[in-house]
Amino acid sequence: MRLILEIAFTHIVGRGRQTLVAILGVAVGVGFSIAMAALMQGGQDDFIEQLVNTMPHVQITDERRTPPRQPAEDVFETVAISGLRPREDRRGIINPTAALTWLRGWVPGRVAESLKAQGVIRYSGRDVGASIIGVDPDAERGVSPIVGDFVQGSFDRLTAGGNNILIGDTMASRLGAGLGDTITAVSSTGLSRNFKIAGLFHTGTTARDEGEAYVLLKNAQILSERANAVNDIRIKLADPNAAPGVAKRAEAELGYKAEAWQEANESILEALVIRNVIMYTVVAAIMLVAGFGIFNIISTITHEKARDIAIMKSLGFAEGDMRRLFLIEGVAIGAAGSFIGWLLGFTLVYALAQVRFELATTGQEMTRLPIAWSFLHYLLAAGFALASAAVAGYLPARKAAKLNPVDIIRGAT
Repeated sequence: MRLILEIAFTHIVGRGRQTLVAILGVAVGVGFSIAMAALMQGGQDDFIEQLVNTMPHVQITDERRTPPRQPAEDVFETVAISGLRPREDRRGIINPTAALTWLRGWVPGRVAESLKAQGVIRYSGRDVGASIIGVDPDAERGVSPIVGDFVQGSFDRLTAGGNNILIGDTMASRLGAGLGDTITAVSSTGLSRNFKIAGLFHTGTTARDEGEAYVLLKNAQILSERANAVNDIRIKLADPNAAPGVAKRAEAELGYKAEAWQEANESILEALVIRNVIMYTVVAAIMLVAGFGIFNIISTITHEKARDIAIMKSLGFAEGDMRRLFLIEGVAIGAAGSFIGWLLGFTLVYALAQVRFELATTGQEMTRLPIAWSFLHYLLAAGFALASAAVAGYLPARKAAKLNPVDIIRGAT
């Protein structure tokens, strides 16, 4: 085996320029594959983290997945009911106190209730449609990231009580209002109430910054004329991956629709899976192209060393030895290229991690490209490279092993 390794080394060094080109081809493929995987995986991880952090892991609303059974169905053998107008029910989640107590008894996380009502925010002759959300400040801190998104004032001012309101900075700009101004909130029932702006938040999501306003839960219940009503329960779990199980149990017990964050973003998560398939397909294609360079080198060596092969076989080297010889040469080129590619990939990933750019939406905030540092990317890239190198080396090796030494020496080949 040692002799075969020495011969393989001699063959590779004997065609130094071509070997170097093949190694660099593999290295470039491996390096850019690592950089692309790090960038795409980092973007995906950052996006999922934003989803997990900005929305509840489980959300229970006063909706139901299926319509309630109608009394007529219990009396008549009905096939279908048409023209049914549901009775307006503004009670929200029935008996919310018992539901919250039950949830807090077993849910491995934090639970917060709220009442969301549609209305209009009015100031100085300007109107803006908004979702007026009544919350319990103490419970809200455990489930909502908006607590840390204030540019003026703070979420704590809502705890002080009174008619305080928290709105987005974009809504404040559209209204022409500022911190400390008094605005009027008008509910869908026509009831209005004055509130003092106690804080301005900026989440970076336009729909929230210009369309949401937070008040105390009791104030929202008074404004919407729904005493003690709650129509939204949000849950933040210690383990976000446990959300589907928690949602299933909550919906089975309470009867209301409980949606896990995975279900709410199912189409997005499916798109990410497809993107990963595309990414690794491109990586495999890059390695395949690099493999053609290795195939070309090994084929050339096989052709040029035909007389040497004949002599070796006449000296007693078996066909298996010939296959191993040229297969080792291909894998050696792939391994050398993979090692250099690791260095190139690390350099590219480090360079991408240093890139800073200014967000156009804010004009001030500086951020970096989301990069995922994972040794798995290096292993996958090297694995693709070695696999393509092994295939590229095996094909000429099989041909070389079948050569007849007598024909070669006679000059038939």
